[in-house]
Amino acid sequence: MSMNRIVLYYAFAPLPDPEAVRLWQRALLERWSLRGRIIISKDGINGTVGGEIGAVKQYVKATREYPAFKKMDVKWSDGAAEDFPRISVKVRDEIVSFGAPGELKVDGSGVLGGGTHLKPEALHDLVEAKRQAGEEVVFFDGRNAFEAQIGKFKNAVVPDVATTHDFIKELDSGKYDELKDKPVVTYCTGGIRCEVLSALMVERGFNEVYQMQGGIVRYGETYGDKGLWEGSLYVFDKRMHMEFSPDAVTIGRCVACAAPSNKFENCSNLSCRNLRLFCADCAADEQLRQCPDCVGVSA
Repeated sequence: MSMNRIVLYYAFAPLPDPEAVRLWQRALLERWSLRGRIIISKDGINGTVGGEIGAVKQYVKATREYPAFKKMDVKWSDGAAEDFPRISVKVRDEIVSFGAPGELKVDGSGVLGGGTHLKPEALHDLVEAKRQAGEEVVFFDGRNAFEAQIGKFKNAVVPDVATTHDFIKELDSGKYDELKDKPVVTYCTGGIRCEVLSALMVERGFNEVYQMQGGIVRYGETYGDKGLWEGSLYVFDKRMHMEFSPDAVTIGRCVACAAPSNKFENCSNLSCRNLRLFCADCAADEQLRQCPDCVGVSA
C-alpha cells in the first residue's frame, strides 16, 4: 500500500528566467504523476504539491538541486495528488499577490528588510521575556480574515482583509499605528506571506517586527494544540482545513445557527465562490447556503 503526502514550500531568490523555471517545474510534476499549484516570479517560487511519498521526495530533491532553491523551507502534511484538481504552474509578477512588486527586495539570502525570524521555541522565549518586562507581544494575522474564523493565535489582531491585495491599504489606513512601537509577530500558513508582510510593515515604520519562521504549520508541528494556537488551520486544497492533534478546539461558528464548525461551504449559487462556515445540518439546506450577495439570484 503506497503512502501519499503533500509538501508546502517556498524560496525567495532572484530568478533571471521565470518561464524556464515554470517549464522545468511542470515537467517534474508530470514525470512523477504529482499535482499541485506552483507560482513563480522573478523573486522566487511558492508551491504546494501532493502525490505518492517516494515521488514527492524525488521532486523535492530535484527542485533543491537548482542553486536558488537549495535552502527552500519544506513542510510535510497528510494528503495526496487527488487533493488538487490538476497541475497548475504559473509565472506571476509576485509569488504572493500583495500588489506591490516594486516594494519587495530580494537577494540570494531571501527577502531584504523583513522582520526577525523566530522559530517556535524562540517565539515562546520572546513572549515570556516581554511579559517579564511588562510588555505584551502582539500577534498579527497575515492571512485573509476568513481563515482566522476557524483558527488563530490567541488574542491575535486579525486585519479586515478579503484578499492579500487588501493589506497595503489596511496598513496605510492608520488603524494599526498604535502597534508601531510594540513587539509585533506576524504569522501565516507556511511563512511566505509574512516574509513580504513583515517587510511592508518595517517599511511603514513598525519598529519591532518578527515573523513566525515556517508559519503556523511549523508551530503546530512543534507544539500541537498545547501552545498559543487554537483551532483548525485553513488550507487551500480539497481538505480545506487540518488539525494538529485530536485536542484541537473548534472555534468557528455556523453562520446560520452558531453551532461549532470548522467546515467552509460554497454558496449554493454555482457561479459564486463565497465561502462561509456551516454545520452539517445547515449546509444541507441550499437556501441557507445562499450568501447575502446572491439572495434572489438564480443558481
